[in-house]
Amino acid sequence: MSKSKDPNYITPEGLKSLRDEYQKLFHVDRPETVKAVAWAASLGDRSENADYIYNKKKLREIDKRLEFLIKRIDAAHVVDPKENKGDKAKIVFGATVTISDEDGNKKTYKIAGEDEINISAGIISWRSPIAKALIGKKIGDEVTIKKPNGDAIIEVISVEYK
Repeated sequence: MSKSKDPNYITPEGLKSLRDEYQKLFHVDRPETVKAVAWAASLGDRSENADYIYNKKKLREIDKRLEFLIKRIDAAHVVDPKENKGDKAKIVFGATVTISDEDGNKKTYKIAGEDEINISAGIISWRSPIAKALIGKKIGDEVTIKKPNGDAIIEVISVEYK
């Protein structure tokens, strides 16, 4: 497989998640849906057969997702935060960063790949405005984050690579 021109930076955990989803869709969900389509087709007139129409649509969606996953896995550039050989205080891809806002409220973010985003778990994309503002900064640095309702000033409290 050839690498994409637009790299998909991803952690090892993120790549495993993509591969696991692909395996489940390909080996479990797709075969079950193919069986359901065959069963519904055996009932006769397909034009008014809701089971047939629904399962054909589901099969198309599974195939689209499989195609998407193949492209994302093919473009993957795995970056393991645990193997960061550089300055451990400097924020780069894979860093887990704790910040404090002007009111002393703390938040922790892990900077990861686009396919790993989970806001409720504090995992943000390296392409997000917050991550872009943090990358290259160090503990103690003040950072301005551009927000729709005005700029916010935050301070980097800690940087970890786990």
